Amino acid sequence: MTETSLSLLERLRLQPDADSWQRLVDLYTPLLRTWLRRHGLADADVDDLVQDVLVVVIRRLPQFEHNRHRGAFRCWLRAIVANRLREFHRARQSRPLATGDSDFIARLEQLEDPASDLSRLWDAEHDRHVVQRALELLQPHFEPATWQAFRRTAHDGVPAAEVAAELGTSVNAVLLAKSRVLRRLRQEVQSLTG
Repeated sequence: MTETSLSLLERLRLQPDADSWQRLVDLYTPLLRTWLRRHGLADADVDDLVQDVLVVVIRRLPQFEHNRHRGAFRCWLRAIVANRLREFHRARQSRPLATGDSDFIARLEQLEDPASDLSRLWDAEHDRHVVQRALELLQPHFEPATWQAFRRTAHDGVPAAEVAAELGTSVNAVLLAKSRVLRRLRQEVQSLTG
């Protein structure tokens, strides 16, 4: 992981490179698969749609302008997914879908509506996914004791004094470890999402 002031999205817009594109693909493919499977699609169709969505992202990202509001990319990506699903549905209208056309259309309309429960679920799952991926990227960059102090306090909710006793260190050392990881986590999440 390289430290940079430019986010992944900005690097891809301004100075795209193979590693950055691969990082975007690795980050978003699992999330996209999960969401597309919810529409009752066959695995082959899910794979095709994931590729379609990523192709649109690659093609349109240079024109994407982040409005500096939290979730701008997430909303833009959700709109791309909804549009690709709509195109998929139109192309397949002559063949019935396993979920039924009316259910499919209703879910698609909910996904397009930023105020719907489905869109809020997309937002929450997107954010959880990005944080989880960021944690996976960060873990190798910390000593095991630092990581354990962070996990026990931030994730498990164990009081710092108890973690300090478990690790045989001071409460201050535990709090500093948690703070260092959280600071890097914020940086990594910002780097991944703009």
